[in-house]
Amino acid sequence: MTSRPDVKKHPRLTAGDEARQRLVAAMPVTQRQLSVVGVSTAVLEGGAGCPVVLLHGPGGNAAHWLRVVPDLMSSHHVVVPDLPGQGASELTGGPLDADRVLAWLGDLIDRTCATPPMLVGYALGGAIAARFAVDHGDQLSRLVLVDAFGLSPFEPAPDFGLALHDFLTDPSEHTHDQLWRFCAADLERLRHRMGGLWEPFRTYNVDRARTPAVREALGALMGQFGGPPIPPVDLARVAVATTLVWGRHDLATPVRIAEAASARYGWPLQVIEDCADDPPVEAPQALVRALHTVLPIGEQR
Repeated sequence: MTSRPDVKKHPRLTAGDEARQRLVAAMPVTQRQLSVVGVSTAVLEGGAGCPVVLLHGPGGNAAHWLRVVPDLMSSHHVVVPDLPGQGASELTGGPLDADRVLAWLGDLIDRTCATPPMLVGYALGGAIAARFAVDHGDQLSRLVLVDAFGLSPFEPAPDFGLALHDFLTDPSEHTHDQLWRFCAADLERLRHRMGGLWEPFRTYNVDRARTPAVREALGALMGQFGGPPIPPVDLARVAVATTLVWGRHDLATPVRIAEAASARYGWPLQVIEDCADDPPVEAPQALVRALHTVLPIGEQR
């Protein structure tokens, strides 16, 4: 008998893995894993110029910026990580507390940015970015908070809160789309504009929401950053130039909260009309225009 040659078997990709691959392939980026303070961090990178770091929202991942990244890459070096324990970033070595998350962000910036970046944080990512800027503003060129948590207690509108609860307790395509009817000002229009990317976008969101380690990490991140407000005395210490960008119809963190913060701290506010709580997904072109307005002319290419 002749022996059969050994055949290496590769594990079959899950639906979630395939969905992520499709989303990442839609962006002109490279993907790598960096070990950052015990977090195996998935990072998407591309472009050249002034660095910009984009932090996604709760239960999200770097691909939530997929409609923003290509335009920004035309003039910037764009760095988009999955937050600790979210997306394809995996935790090891201890609990996920606030100090560890802020150390993670500082180390990530040091390792991916040749000069201080513009840090753009959306929702939960905005709360993390704002907390980082309180004591580490010298590591940033400027700060942009997009529909950010942390400026007030997290108290979404009742219907939004119910839809969020339903999705987190029973993640499915149905509960996902029911939630997104509140996340977007017009879900059908958004689905049409995303075309073939809506399906993998939804599939990966549901897959991550069903993954115990991701759910546990999200609970830790929301408990540390998303739920409790940042004390006003701390926000007043943010010395780096800061801009607010908000969707007019945000039901999670209403625009009146951004207006109050703008008046209190002197942070310019740009409101995106016909948009709910997720400008990176729903209004990417308007968001990119807003980001470009806060870059000095000398930093644009």
